[in-house]
Amino acid sequence: MDRREFMQTAALSTGGLLLSFFVPDKSGLAAGAMQDFSPNALLRIGTDDTIRIILNKVEMGQGVWTTLAMLIAEELDCAWSHIRVEHRVIEGQHLAESMWVLSTGGSDTIRSEFDRYRTTGATARTMLVQAAAQRLGVSPDQCTTAASYVQAGSARLSYGSLASDAARLPIPEVKLRGRSEWKLIGGLPGRSPRKLDIPDKVNGKARYGIDVRFPGLLTAVLERCPEFGGKVRSFDASQALHIPGVHKVVQVPEGVAVVADHFWAAMQGRKVLRIEWDPAGHINPDTGQQFAQYREIAAQPGIAGQSKGDVENAWGNAREIYEQEFRFPYLAHSPMETLNCTVKLSAGKCEIWTATQSSSLHRQEVARALGFRDDQVMIYTPAIGGSFGRRGSFGNDWVMEAVHIAQATGQAVKLIWTREDDIRGGYYRPMYLHRVKVGTDSNGMPIAWRHDVVGQSLFVNTVLEKDIAPNGLDYSSLDGVNGSPYIAHCPDHSVVLHTTTNNIPVLAWRSVGNTHTAFVMETAIDELAFRAATDAVEYRKKLFTNYPRHLAALVTAAEKAGWGSPLPAGHFRGVAVHAAMGSVVAQVIEISYLNKNLKIHRVVCAIACGLAVNPDGIVAQMESGIIYGLTAALFGEITIEKGAIQQHNFHDYRMLRMEEAPAIEVHIIEDDGKMGGAGEPGVAPVAPALANAFFAATGKRVRNLPLLSNI
Repeated sequence: MDRREFMQTAALSTGGLLLSFFVPDKSGLAAGAMQDFSPNALLRIGTDDTIRIILNKVEMGQGVWTTLAMLIAEELDCAWSHIRVEHRVIEGQHLAESMWVLSTGGSDTIRSEFDRYRTTGATARTMLVQAAAQRLGVSPDQCTTAASYVQAGSARLSYGSLASDAARLPIPEVKLRGRSEWKLIGGLPGRSPRKLDIPDKVNGKARYGIDVRFPGLLTAVLERCPEFGGKVRSFDASQALHIPGVHKVVQVPEGVAVVADHFWAAMQGRKVLRIEWDPAGHINPDTGQQFAQYREIAAQPGIAGQSKGDVENAWGNAREIYEQEFRFPYLAHSPMETLNCTVKLSAGKCEIWTATQSSSLHRQEVARALGFRDDQVMIYTPAIGGSFGRRGSFGNDWVMEAVHIAQATGQAVKLIWTREDDIRGGYYRPMYLHRVKVGTDSNGMPIAWRHDVVGQSLFVNTVLEKDIAPNGLDYSSLDGVNGSPYIAHCPDHSVVLHTTTNNIPVLAWRSVGNTHTAFVMETAIDELAFRAATDAVEYRKKLFTNYPRHLAALVTAAEKAGWGSPLPAGHFRGVAVHAAMGSVVAQVIEISYLNKNLKIHRVVCAIACGLAVNPDGIVAQMESGIIYGLTAALFGEITIEKGAIQQHNFHDYRMLRMEEAPAIEVHIIEDDGKMGGAGEPGVAPVAPALANAFFAATGKRVRNLPLLSNI
């Protein structure tokens, strides 16, 4: 009996309706083997009327538990209070699928699952109606559903009472409800269902990875080389082993681990370790040296990401030439919950508890490292205290650290990273340098555009290179430059990528390449508008003629912000518009600046995203993205000296504080086009909008971030 048969038999024997539905690989890699896959997402309606939705995507605070449940509930006609949502346990043989099936990222969860999850709800409702009709001796079309009941005349049967009968019926073909019939999807902000994960997070019931406890579990911390690429030459653990509660000190590939009864003892042991490091082989120049190298690389041939016409011969047709350089530092993700991982190894079995965006990928790497089959590794996903991309690692990261420590000690261990480990431990948004050269006509409009981007790839030399960065071209570094309306306006243009390599581990950071490309495009276009003596909004409108979402977002944000209307004395505005993850976001920011004191008063945001499934969720993500983006724009900077990271904690890697946060106003623009994402697009436009407002206030252009380093 295979896993699917077992689960279906269990559902029949215990009572209840269990629906399994396959969530296809978004890359298309698994299409030829679908019939061999076990289900990776489940809907179960129990005889006690509970509706359990076990999802393949993870909740990191972005609201997908609620929104995916809304899709099922919309078609199922169930009571919202009956729904229970859980993360999927990664076990069994279903990892013939690629990592995409069980990964969360790219702001694509709702877009990819919209039809499938609704179909699951509709299928379950149809089967429950058929079961009710058979029991009552009526036709299914005489039955109606609402709030987890099927009603026919005066008879009213709960879903739970029908679940076992419905489970014995064949799977039917179903028709999804039209938009006019929706009760949960869409609507106005303020009327979406309440988030399902909030009560447990408020009352303390939510269990995070750091909360994992069982008999025999020890706690570990790891001392890593301060220079990436360095190794342990020797170490002395004698003082550490005298700390009460410390059990073992072991060397692992990533450094030296202290294993103890509890976190305090492990930390005290780590403080007194004496380690001699061998930095041989590290190729991490100081940040200043790195930027100097990037300038040299920008002048060399790269890989064409987008090109049209003959840009090098087009400069002679230009009335004016604009040419600038932009620089962006490394950025840490800094989720509030630091990384942690619990590993329990036994004969032929490895159990892992960790918060990750890529559970199937981690299971594969652990199985390979241990010489196990995939089905000998199980991953449990607890509640997740934020990620912003940090938990989307592609391998050789915190999970393998914990596995190596468990191997070396022969005991179950919970590895915990401190905040200092988080800031200094690697996997940053890469450092980038842009060089932009634009030729404009007699009206000041762009006619030729050359754009060079220099920086590390997120995917080259990873397990995802062949899928995402073929031939060394990592399009994520060019997102927001490639396909830009501003460049498309130019009959002659060229976008060139120069990929660098060093030992600094890098990873996607919320909004990925858009975090730097939006800044360059939107501050450059603002400067071109100023040179053309044209209002910044009107200038953009001319370039958005064939881009209705860009135009709608821009016009809405400008109108709601009162663009062009008088401001209080000492106040100034800036605007930016950017497309990311299928959505277009425009933001207008209002600031004041006096005696080098910058205050952000207001951000007006408009998002054009197609259908807004969960408007309250979208508003929350725009607000979150704006705060996250402002934090990076004002303060975000990871620097390197002598190969080592200089920042340590929130005192020198600042977060935006509550008293510094602006009033935020969000407007959602719906259309009939393709649905866009909402988790990340709100991040990118806020930094250039701020820089453009800063120029309005000071007459000084910002071309290097963080902005406060320019004051």
